[in-house]
Amino acid sequence: MLRKIFIVCAMMLIFGSAEAGHLEEIAERGTIRIGTTGDYRPMSYLNSNGEYEGIDAELSKIIADSLGVQIEYVPTTWSTLTADTLAGKFDIALCGISRNYARAKVLAMSDGYGVGIFGKTILCRKKDAKKFKSLADINKPNVRVMINPGGTNEKFAHANLKNATLIVFNENAEIPNQIAAGNADIMITETVEALTYIKANPNLAAPLINKPFTTHSCGVLMQKGDQEFLNYINFVLAEIRDDGTLAKLENKYLRGQ
Repeated sequence: MLRKIFIVCAMMLIFGSAEAGHLEEIAERGTIRIGTTGDYRPMSYLNSNGEYEGIDAELSKIIADSLGVQIEYVPTTWSTLTADTLAGKFDIALCGISRNYARAKVLAMSDGYGVGIFGKTILCRKKDAKKFKSLADINKPNVRVMINPGGTNEKFAHANLKNATLIVFNENAEIPNQIAAGNADIMITETVEALTYIKANPNLAAPLINKPFTTHSCGVLMQKGDQEFLNYINFVLAEIRDDGTLAKLENKYLRGQ
């Protein structure tokens, strides 16, 4: 409670009022609507009990608690994430969303978290791990690469694996099982997701996890036009970064410690 009061008071001092634009709407509604795909371990995953888990579920709760409201999850997909955000279907989106220029042109993104942790890599069957030492080893017609539609994994594959056989599969959380079953050879994924799956399935491997093809951070996504709301989200992230909470969550979910 004291922390909540401190945050609200600090925001009033910095911005004049903690209730403006989205902040006022959220306070009146009593809920913050959070868009999430629920298909991305260890970021945001809808488990068999119908509950969201992962670092983004924890961050969602921290944000909601700071505002004194409840969470209202709004399902979205990677293919519709941008359109759903622009349409105002939710206040913010949190599901392991990469910060990049394309998104920043049309939407607002918070300061990053997971800085220096995220990067594109591959997931494959353990018995095939020695075959794949570079992108060149993957970029061949006889290599079947499975990707989920609409996200940065698909964009990366189309940009860098023009010779490989690309297979679009709608259920991102099921792709590792498809790889293990031999229905495809490679999954383009993030280092943190790959780490989660190789721990869960001894038949899977991520041979290039320590040499990712790209590096980036994730952020909270929202509509442009409400700077006070963006400032507030960044303020919450700064607070939990300063008090060590964010580092603990990153170690737990993203570094597997």
